[in-house]
Amino acid sequence: MKIAVSVTSGTMNAQVSGKFGRCAYFLIVDSETMKFEPVSNPGIGMMGGAGPEAVRLISSKGAEVVLTDAVGPNAQSALDAAGIKVVTGFRSDMTVKEVVEEYLKNI
Repeated sequence: MKIAVSVTSGTMNAQVSGKFGRCAYFLIVDSETMKFEPVSNPGIGMMGGAGPEAVRLISSKGAEVVLTDAVGPNAQSALDAAGIKVVTGFRSDMTVKEVVEEYLKNI
């Protein structure tokens, strides 16, 4: 399964970003191999529509699940339409590795 995590930089030690649509990067993590792809988020500087644009980006990378702190209503609607599961509440002091491991042990 491919998991998208909203993050502050492009490594597995990056911290979760508090902003889904305007995070700096998404890490697309393969849950079976833990290999990852950092993807720069073009929505970081958008005035509007950042959430839906972020959804288009992670959907194009095959993400099935998003792990983040929170998502706005427009992003949530776009995620629902794309069939991408959202799990919120991951704190910004947690790393990608920590949130992916926590998610996987609870599914």
